[in-house]
Amino acid sequence: MSDKSKVGRKDTATLIRRLLFFVLLLSLAYFYMVLNFRGLTSEQGMEQAQIGREIARGNGPTTKVVRPAAIYQGQQNDGSNLELESFNDTYHSPLNPYLYGAVLKIIGGDDFDKYRIKHDKTGQALETVYRLDRVIAGLSMILFLVAIGINYLLISRIFDTKIAGVTALLMALSELFWRFTHTGLPQMLMLVLFSSALFFIYQALEASVENRIAISSVIIAAIFLSLLALSHWLTIWVTIGFILFAAFFFKPKGISGLLVMGILTLFCSYFVVKNIEWSGSPGGTAFLSVYGGLTESEEALMRTSDPSEETYRILYNLNSLILNTSASMLQQINQLYNNLGAIIAAPMFFFALLHPFKRDTIAQFRWVILLMWLFGVLGMSIFGLSDKATDSNQLHILFAPIMTAYGLAFLSILWARIDLPANSAFKKSGHFVIVVILSAGPLILTIPNAIRTGVAIGKDKQRPVWPPYVPSILNKNLHNIIAEEGEIIFTDQPWAVAWYADRPAIWLPRKISEFQDIEELAKEQKMNVVGILVSPTSFANNPLYSPVPFGTKEDFAALFLDGAANSVTEANPKSNPLSSRSKPLQEIISNYRNVAPLFPNRLTFYTNKPLKN
Repeated sequence: MSDKSKVGRKDTATLIRRLLFFVLLLSLAYFYMVLNFRGLTSEQGMEQAQIGREIARGNGPTTKVVRPAAIYQGQQNDGSNLELESFNDTYHSPLNPYLYGAVLKIIGGDDFDKYRIKHDKTGQALETVYRLDRVIAGLSMILFLVAIGINYLLISRIFDTKIAGVTALLMALSELFWRFTHTGLPQMLMLVLFSSALFFIYQALEASVENRIAISSVIIAAIFLSLLALSHWLTIWVTIGFILFAAFFFKPKGISGLLVMGILTLFCSYFVVKNIEWSGSPGGTAFLSVYGGLTESEEALMRTSDPSEETYRILYNLNSLILNTSASMLQQINQLYNNLGAIIAAPMFFFALLHPFKRDTIAQFRWVILLMWLFGVLGMSIFGLSDKATDSNQLHILFAPIMTAYGLAFLSILWARIDLPANSAFKKSGHFVIVVILSAGPLILTIPNAIRTGVAIGKDKQRPVWPPYVPSILNKNLHNIIAEEGEIIFTDQPWAVAWYADRPAIWLPRKISEFQDIEELAKEQKMNVVGILVSPTSFANNPLYSPVPFGTKEDFAALFLDGAANSVTEANPKSNPLSSRSKPLQEIISNYRNVAPLFPNRLTFYTNKPLKN
């Protein structure tokens, strides 16, 4: 057989494999976008989406979600920029909301009525999933597919196309990546930017090893890392790891590190200045979340209008800082496999650190990855990382592709030493097949049932993310109750109210005294507080035993327990046996005496507005 015919057969086989891979990607995208999509799943994702809508409307990075802690910051600053109806956001990093804003502007998503959930003449919702949720998730999916392509190019350059192809396949078959596309969080944008930065960092390493000038590649990598920081402030910790490496590795020593710091400062300076202007702190409200990693929860902190009582003292408690950070690090190590996408080859990266790779660039690059990951872990430990795999502070997922590639390379070296028939297919690719099957397990197990359910009920009747969200009720009923201007509510799910109802909402404080203080502030700003919306968000944990998010230590606990005990119904809307035993709470309820059970016993709106029969 001629060499030409062998080449032809190889090219055909490669083309077929690529076509099959693209078919798999499109099939999975359809599955997660249509058959298995229930709506956005992350509160921070919803909040960034509604900030994007305000940006699309020309209102700048303002938010309809008002945190009591942010009110405290504004009051401690000078109060001149403190507007409850159009609150300047300093909690979220700006890049992702601006990207959402651009996309929403293009499709007309800034017009709330254009994408409202449709109802029939009887008021029954014809859709269960908010259409703009699909837009946000669709954008994340596109970014995920782009990230797969970038990682394929990067890993092909480091190792070979076989390892690159298997890594791309493992990314596509990892359920965690797809779950992140449903959150609305910026992780997929971050994955694109981080992978691009790694590409140019590796290019700089190649130039340095070959005694060529690496400054241009370092500059481009620094730009991508700066954009990464604008996507999530916590990734600055990852960049610190690269700065240290660049300062000591690239020649002339120190210059590259200072250059990266300069570019990062240049990109972030405008937003830091704005944070100082609006909140009085360079880190804005986001910096307060550091205390969430040291106290009982970030939610508890954000819902207090005087954080100094509970948290600022921790700055002087070094033991608390060390103990909580250490505990978080141990927790991250325990959950590392899941946080790396349940890809079995990814944790093998740490074994690859012990192997003496022959190529200097491959050997040096793993130390860059390790250093950046270690600083990322430190940042996540200080600022807090929950048990939830799709936590907004989860940065491990960014390292999953490159760690997987090193893990596969190390596994290939071990596999080659096993005594198997030299020309057998199992000898050549058996280890890859085993890794793919084991890693794809979580996704494969969820697909059959989801397909049956999706096909049976159709995409327009897909169950929403309940509990705790009912987009159709917020989108219609609550939106219509609250006036477009001059009115605001308190609730335990302000992000959902802001996104689905397009109305401003204050996160319900923990104390009645703080509630009353914010009421007075609203009156001073000519805002009418029209009610309190309570939802299943309050019962993420058992409220009888857990002090947070809404447990027995909360002043408003009885109000939520009334709803859970089925005491509020259309037939008996004013029956509040538990809350009536608290005189301060009863005084609050008396101001909002009209009760609208928007969703029987689980979504209740206490309001001072007259309700139609």
